Amino acid sequence: MADERVLCEAKFDSAVRYYVISTGLVLLLTVVGIPLAIIILPIIWIVRTIEYKNINMALHERTLHVRRGVLNKVEKTIPLDKITDLAVIQGPIMRFCGVNAISIETAGGQSAGIGSALVNIVGVRDAKAFRDAVLEQRDRLNDGSATHTPEKSLQQNEMLDVLREIRDSLGTIEQHLNNRA
Repeated sequence: MADERVLCEAKFDSAVRYYVISTGLVLLLTVVGIPLAIIILPIIWIVRTIEYKNINMALHERTLHVRRGVLNKVEKTIPLDKITDLAVIQGPIMRFCGVNAISIETAGGQSAGIGSALVNIVGVRDAKAFRDAVLEQRDRLNDGSATHTPEKSLQQNEMLDVLREIRDSLGTIEQHLNNRA
């Protein structure tokens, strides 16, 4: 699977502004949070800026690869045939900041319960087009019309040759057993 061809790669807009605004709103709602906002918001700005330089999501022929993280690096490979839902999310603060989120749910892939997603990424540029590309490839794969490379055809021909040899060997063994009886 390591040699799978990349069909589409997600582009990301920095969603740092979204994280700072949403955290700032929460901090400003509490008396204790107001002085903490002076310390926490710049830290969030720096950490999220670095994080968005280290995020990648690529659609391959049979899988979706997601890589993210700075200190705690996470790399997930999601088989397309296991994806049950790929949602594009945009709340009011996201809409204000001009960012979208993609939430990927898989069949039997969650242990956190209902409404939880295997992958949730904020800041995907043109999220609807990327979602459509993933779902289209998944449907192509499920229909059996996914691209067949010459290497795959060669492997299938080699397998057929081996099966024919096994059949011929079994026929020879059967003849020898019949001659002995």
